[in-house]
Amino acid sequence: MNIRARKTVGHPMPEIAAFVAGMKAAFGEPEIDEAIRRSRAGEPTFYACENGRTIGTPAPTQANVWRVDGAVRDRHYCAGCDGSCVGTAKSCRA
Repeated sequence: MNIRARKTVGHPMPEIAAFVAGMKAAFGEPEIDEAIRRSRAGEPTFYACENGRTIGTPAPTQANVWRVDGAVRDRHYCAGCDGSCVGTAKSCRA
């Protein structure tokens, strides 16, 4: 069993847990733990929400915040796409 699977199985926020495990693998556990610790203390260094749960401190609201919803997650990639399929339920066949 790898570290990522062990940390996310049965977790109330499995996508975030997998993301954090990947960040720890890439940047080091102490650095990521420190960012999460600081966010719990009120600094906007880390914030996540999943399944109605949140952790950390959100950054001040800005006009350019990008929110991910189902429409973004369900998008597809078409090799050689010219963009004509964007906003449609089907992929283009370039």
